[in-house]
Amino acid sequence: MQCLILAGGLATRMRPLTETIPKAMIPVEGKPFADHQLAWLAAHGVTDVILSIGYLGGAIRDHVGEGGRFGLRVRYVDEGTKLRGTAGAVRLALDEGVLEPRFLVTYGDSFLPVDFAAVARAHAASGAPALMTVFHNAGRWDASNAILAGNRVAVYDKQRRARPPESFQYIDYGLSAFERRLIADEIPPGATADLADLFHRLSLRGELAGLEVHERFYEIGSPAGLEDFGAWLRARG
Repeated sequence: MQCLILAGGLATRMRPLTETIPKAMIPVEGKPFADHQLAWLAAHGVTDVILSIGYLGGAIRDHVGEGGRFGLRVRYVDEGTKLRGTAGAVRLALDEGVLEPRFLVTYGDSFLPVDFAAVARAHAASGAPALMTVFHNAGRWDASNAILAGNRVAVYDKQRRARPPESFQYIDYGLSAFERRLIADEIPPGATADLADLFHRLSLRGELAGLEVHERFYEIGSPAGLEDFGAWLRARG
């Protein structure tokens, strides 16, 4: 099972810390964040990781290597200094020939306490070209941006313009699944594009499966998020 981790961003909200290290290397409870994330993926069904790197990406490559100590196979796609957005980074991975016919996508600053293998199975069973995991957020940790209707995301709208804002009770959890052919059809080679726009189009076409998860997400893209994740780790011992 393959997971593409998007870890190329500039991490401006975490400066000055990220002036010298990429976000994935921020220490949390004595280890770089990437160690916590990769260990979780390996324990929950993932065998093959593609790390999409950019800003200070060499530090991630040097630390993670080929992934053997995590029980993973790790390969890299490097955006360099030309960041293409989240969808553009996925398209670059396609163009470099490293994507499987079905694959998961998550972010290099997200820790998601969910069974990744169960998400992959749900996507395969859905009959949809893409699946988004969603969390019943009701505006608690960030602005809700999704409307879930059964096993489909009826509307995904980051700007909440398609429906009244109170209609959006769910939020994109940060883990999605795709068929490779969808990326080939929807994202042009060399494009700078955002996955949010792709999710919006798919939801309006009825082609975005939805899977509700029930444990909150953690992220290290902000000082408050970093503290929350550290507290979660401490509580687990």
